[in-house]
Amino acid sequence: MWLTYFLNQHYQLNAYKWGVFPRTLNGFLGILCSPFIHNSSSYNHIVSNTFPLLILTTALFYFYKEIALKVFFGVWAISGFWLWILSRPSFHIGASTIIYGLAFFLFFSGWIRRSKPLMGLSLLVAFLYGSMLWGLLPIDWSISFEGHAYGAISGIILAYYYKNQGPQREIYDWENEESDDVALQDNSY
Repeated sequence: MWLTYFLNQHYQLNAYKWGVFPRTLNGFLGILCSPFIHNSSSYNHIVSNTFPLLILTTALFYFYKEIALKVFFGVWAISGFWLWILSRPSFHIGASTIIYGLAFFLFFSGWIRRSKPLMGLSLLVAFLYGSMLWGLLPIDWSISFEGHAYGAISGIILAYYYKNQGPQREIYDWENEESDDVALQDNSY
């Protein structure tokens, strides 16, 4: 991201043209390129994407080692494709689709799995990035709220899809007591 940003700044590449532009062939290539391209007129866009991407990707690969690559590239591909198919005709750039996808995956996966450590991670994500919900609304038309929404939806879908893969909730012996009591009652006659 930063290399592309500096090259774009120094050589006036107009890299935004490699972003997702819906329903065009070059725009389809933008699915791969757009997360690396950021607004070159200021540092705000790239800085606001760098730290969340670093933190959320680290959390994904630490807590979900077995499925992290599938989730990361799944969010990238699904949200990028939806952005290309369903968005308004404009260049969509930045890593926000991936950031929203990872944040929503980490939040919902913890609750779906009902694992205490992962639920703790869900609360941490909500605390750090809960204000991202405002990015789902079309408040500023210069920001791709569609990309944010498609990233969020893809994260939720992948959290549900991979619910039986990766880390699982620990089941304690006392949770199986009811089934033991039923077995004892059946043998009591």
